[in-house]
Amino acid sequence: MACNEGFVWSVSLTLVFGGVMFFLRQRTVRTRYGRYLEPSVVWLVPGRLAWFVQELPAFLIPAVMVLTAQAPSRLGRSLLLCTFCLHYFQRTFIFSLLINGHPLALKTVVYAIVFCSINGLVQGHHLLHCFQYTQTWLTDICLVIGLILFYLGMAINIHSDHILRCLRKPGELTYRIPKGGLFDYVSGANYFGEIIEWLGFAIATGSFPAISFAFFTLCSIGPRACHHHRFYKEKFSDYPPSRKALIPFIF
Repeated sequence: MACNEGFVWSVSLTLVFGGVMFFLRQRTVRTRYGRYLEPSVVWLVPGRLAWFVQELPAFLIPAVMVLTAQAPSRLGRSLLLCTFCLHYFQRTFIFSLLINGHPLALKTVVYAIVFCSINGLVQGHHLLHCFQYTQTWLTDICLVIGLILFYLGMAINIHSDHILRCLRKPGELTYRIPKGGLFDYVSGANYFGEIIEWLGFAIATGSFPAISFAFFTLCSIGPRACHHHRFYKEKFSDYPPSRKALIPFIF
């Protein structure tokens, strides 16, 4: 299959524009899931099922594209696509089965499915059919630094999610202040880890689709981390702990 540059650039520019709009919207409106889900929402999807079905396309579409690609296999292509798919494999088949959170609004789940489908398609298409792999690519410092950041961010994300799950007993919905790991320094350690992941992926590939996705991630879940910071300050009088220089996000 030939590279469809028009499709790649259109989706990438849409991610950039969408990220800016999402960031501006979240300055006044909190995305309605988790603790910010309004009681008036009628159509709900159970938390575990919602996370499974909405994350699955971002894993499944690139995986199918690799298996059905007619182009000869390349180490670089396989390495980067497997890196991308690894995140969504963990989110789809591990995170979704462990989560004990609130149900999600059906509308939110549908939007997430559409986003993950399109993003998985554009990232897979670009890496399979557009990305140019040079002979020195595997020794490029950007690839090494990018992959280190990706796996570091993934470790932070997974560890932070574990801390959040351990805050509650099964069936309990009481909110508590997360402690330990990077939560001693940032209010949204799980979001921080995911942003580091996709920043690393963007550095490793150096591609516009990956950079635009990292930018969208920053704009979408960065403000949510700030919302959590304000939530903790409003709900708990002893937050943030005075012994640590705890910050809302990354600044």
